[in-house]
Amino acid sequence: MTAGSDSVLELLPLVFAAPNDALAEARRVLDTDAAPLHASVAHQVIGIWQRDFGDTRLALHHLRRARDYAVRADSAEREADVLGTLGVALIHAGQTRQGQSALERGVERGTGHTRARALFRRAYAGWVLGHHRAALEDVRRAIPVLRQADDVIWTARALTLRATVHLALGAVDRADADFTSAEALWETTGQEHDKADAVESRGLAAFRSGDVPVALRLLAEAEERYAKLGTPIFMLNIRRCEVLMAAGLAPEALAEADAAIAELDGMGGQSTRKAELLLTAARAARLAGDPHTAIARAALAVRLFAAQRRTWWQTHARLVLLESRVAAGRASGRMVADAAEVAELLAGFGAPAAPQASLLAGRIALRLGWRADAERHLALAARSRRSGPPLARLTGWAAQALSAEAAGSPRGVLEACRRGLDVLDDHRMTLGASELRARATEQGAELAALAQRASLAHGGPRRLLKWSERWRATALSAPPTRPPADPELLGDLTAFREIAARAEEARRDGRPVPALERDQRRLEKAIRSRSLHLRGETPGGGDQFDVGRLLERLDGTRLVELAVVDGRVQVLLCGDGRVRRFTAGLLAEAEQEAEHVLAGLRRLAHPGAEARLPLVEAMGRRLEELLLGPAAAHLGGGPVVVVPPGRLHRVPWALLPSLRERVLSVSPSASSWLRARETEPPPGGRHVLVRGPGLATGGAEVPELADRYSAPVVLEGDEACVPRVLEELDGAALAHIAAHGSFRADSPLFSSLRMSDGPLIVHDFERLARSPYRIILSCCDTARFASVGADELLGLVTALLPHGTAGVVACSVPVNDAAVVPLMLALHKGLGAGLCLAEALRDARAAMPGDAMHQSTGWAFSAFGAA
Repeated sequence: MTAGSDSVLELLPLVFAAPNDALAEARRVLDTDAAPLHASVAHQVIGIWQRDFGDTRLALHHLRRARDYAVRADSAEREADVLGTLGVALIHAGQTRQGQSALERGVERGTGHTRARALFRRAYAGWVLGHHRAALEDVRRAIPVLRQADDVIWTARALTLRATVHLALGAVDRADADFTSAEALWETTGQEHDKADAVESRGLAAFRSGDVPVALRLLAEAEERYAKLGTPIFMLNIRRCEVLMAAGLAPEALAEADAAIAELDGMGGQSTRKAELLLTAARAARLAGDPHTAIARAALAVRLFAAQRRTWWQTHARLVLLESRVAAGRASGRMVADAAEVAELLAGFGAPAAPQASLLAGRIALRLGWRADAERHLALAARSRRSGPPLARLTGWAAQALSAEAAGSPRGVLEACRRGLDVLDDHRMTLGASELRARATEQGAELAALAQRASLAHGGPRRLLKWSERWRATALSAPPTRPPADPELLGDLTAFREIAARAEEARRDGRPVPALERDQRRLEKAIRSRSLHLRGETPGGGDQFDVGRLLERLDGTRLVELAVVDGRVQVLLCGDGRVRRFTAGLLAEAEQEAEHVLAGLRRLAHPGAEARLPLVEAMGRRLEELLLGPAAAHLGGGPVVVVPPGRLHRVPWALLPSLRERVLSVSPSASSWLRARETEPPPGGRHVLVRGPGLATGGAEVPELADRYSAPVVLEGDEACVPRVLEELDGAALAHIAAHGSFRADSPLFSSLRMSDGPLIVHDFERLARSPYRIILSCCDTARFASVGADELLGLVTALLPHGTAGVVACSVPVNDAAVVPLMLALHKGLGAGLCLAEALRDARAAMPGDAMHQSTGWAFSAFGAA
């Protein structure tokens, strides 16, 4: 391409088709003795590239040169085009007044087709600045002219922009129609960057419609497209963070936003984009429970938006700043007034966040005891409860519930909570991944707490039990969507096992493994990303809990459900056709005591710790007082099922004196126990015994168990590889796995059992058509969970229960491998005699030697479910 060629003009569309190629060609043009018109185009191309993908200061330099060359070329149309580009760049640089002036002059200087492009750019600037009505008017005037000129590229851009503005105003259907029209036009062009942007925009539309899995999938597709072009993705970062926050993954959103800010600062990028990223980081920090970080990010965002004269954005940042200050424990009359002002401004903008600000004003007023002010603000917020996306309706129902509580109407509180949680149920069940389902419940935690508080104060034990179950372990109420037979996912899982096995081997040898660890993190991210894209297949919110049905099915068993209301444990004792309530200790004290107990059990797993046994037993008595209180004296003589809140699932319940010699099982919820009780064993009765590598005892119980069962499937050595193990586990009646367990608190679905070819992870178990009816995990840390969302659990055991497993035996702390062997042999002896897992485990504990190591090993194992 030469400076004298008319094809220089083709560089402008090329900058969004092949950005790096356009940049190189523009530089070549400037290396020649280019005519002013062509030099203007070349500088404009470089300016656009630097504006969107590089250094804003360089962008302004080149765009001013482009404007000067356009003047020298005496081309008003060329000057108008450059002025539009320069105006957008100035606004992104935070020089709002100069940018608006350049845009106005561009519209004035241009005619016809050029003026329509200038109007588009002014509309884009309006969107950036939050002037949405003006933006819609400009793009409305531009589109007919662009269509008449048969300019496919600019028409598609204008439709995409209009759709994006519609989304900002909450008009999702109009946005979807424009995105669809734009996408059809893009398919007729070679504009690869614009095509990627269209996919990204569709992801945003899916998110605004409440379809989180589709949004994540489309954003991932857009990222792949941008990666091929080698262009930064800051806007995509912001949008993906929004989706992650809605899915309950706020810590990940915060990490992504902070990383994007650092990258943007390193390249001298747009200050407008930095302000938007700061706002995103502030939202994420607040949701992640870090209000002080949120305050710092939001305050800086407010200052930047103010300097950029972006009132719409500044008002949203003020909202997040106020929310963060409330989360940090602050409340004042000034904050009520500020929140009300923000709500009024947002309503004037037509922003969907207006009810959220009214709800905040109402919350602060309630905290201050200003009931009349609170009722006024909450009534405004409650208007959103009947329309809009799920989380907006949830805001409305939360406001309605708070208003009813302030008015002393328990019936009104419970009705609002029921309606709000129904909305969230519908949203949650569109999510296919168990992790997303669990974390999404965080949005309903306040409603669940309000309902429990109202039930405790104004209802009987049955009502409190019903509401305790309403939002407990809901992710287990229906199986997560089974991942499809995706070759890329299967390839990533295989590669992950290989890399993880090599990294573990290198660590054992004392060799540094940074490259392998980087590969492992990359593969974890890819596997997790694909799982989050799954859509839910189950209509409705799963099974509805029925107290009467539970009492009928208990049949001599006592079920003890622990509800936590305002920080105190309420014991709900179910049996003999009734539900009784007892008040126990404070949750915080129980958690602290449980940690001491677990530390004591870890010490007892080693020889020479006999002297600590009385201390651990004394801690067990103290823990019983905190968790069961007076209910311990009313347990009767039969089996007991304990249903603890998520934060107490690691408690070694068999250590508690009143439970020590009982048939005892644990369940994430009463509903989960009912489903396990009613699960039928699979036909065929296949028994599978697995012995993984590296055990201190070599999995000594497995050969002896193989002799006890008729024709069991025994997998050991190279045969104990993940594909073969999964094949045999699918639909088995009983599985016993002796393998090293590893719990990942940072990413619980990568918790694993070590097989011969690498880790067998939770994601693998979720691919089973039916997990084993009974499964025994005779290894450390297999009963550890991550407590997420409102009261949800993620881990190995909870991955099995929704897929057909009715009973699990697992361990909550590291144990002595040698002491595990006799416990497991005694457990299987009981199973062979026809006992259920809980009965067999009770008898196995009783058969253990009386020394501290063997006793503590028995206490460390729990039976989950009802098989």
